Amino acid sequence: MVIFPNCKINLGLNIIGKRSDGYHNLESVFYPILIKDIIEVISGESFQFIKSGLEIPGSDADNSCVKAYYILKKHFSDLPAIKLYLHKHIPSGAGLGGGSADGAFTLKLLNDKFHLNLSTKQLIDFCLEIGSDCPFFILNKPSFVCGRGELIEEFPLDLSGYSFAFVHPAIHINTAWAFSKIKPAVPLKSIREILKEPVLQWKHELINDFEIPVSNEYPVLKDIKSALYQYGALYAGMSGSGSSFYGIFEKNAVPSFSFDKNFRIDIIK
Repeated sequence: MVIFPNCKINLGLNIIGKRSDGYHNLESVFYPILIKDIIEVISGESFQFIKSGLEIPGSDADNSCVKAYYILKKHFSDLPAIKLYLHKHIPSGAGLGGGSADGAFTLKLLNDKFHLNLSTKQLIDFCLEIGSDCPFFILNKPSFVCGRGELIEEFPLDLSGYSFAFVHPAIHINTAWAFSKIKPAVPLKSIREILKEPVLQWKHELINDFEIPVSNEYPVLKDIKSALYQYGALYAGMSGSGSSFYGIFEKNAVPSFSFDKNFRIDIIK
């Protein structure tokens, strides 16, 4: 059985408070984007995890796909051994939620393949054992997300009439470090209200709280954002804690880019 986890972007991201459990409360709108990894599961004599594609930092035991399997194994002792293949195409440490997507999609795949009959709520609860962004990928629709990421409300937003450009400068951002640079504060205007306005107006109000501290540490990120606007983006911003930036363009109006040769560029028309 094969599945194709997609990534997401953050349309605005506000860190509004520190929780007693060590996590942060946030608000953001997550929007699914069709840059995808590939996961395949086949039966095996013992659990095996095989990966290809882009490099994935960390040990295999910390990989979200592996965590997903063993989380289910705790609750379903008769869950069969599998060979779990991951081909990585979504860059890691880029703020696109690729690792979270892989974990969530692995849960969904195993639930379907082995007829575990888990409800959406159960899948979301298991996702929270993997990471804060994971629950979104169970629903995988434009959503207003708050709490630590577990409170998800479908948000009526359709950007299919626009094209996207993504620039990833091969800088891996450590999420814990990024959070350490944030001073939580409640925004004067909710992201939900800002996103009701035309895309062209977002430039003046839609903010990702990570963008300034992360860009101050890596000044090239400021250059990327400026360039996206120079190339005609209606809105440009950083996704998650970075380092990927995206630009929203009029449909089929993304020009040819000339960034550093080590930068990765993806176009979604």
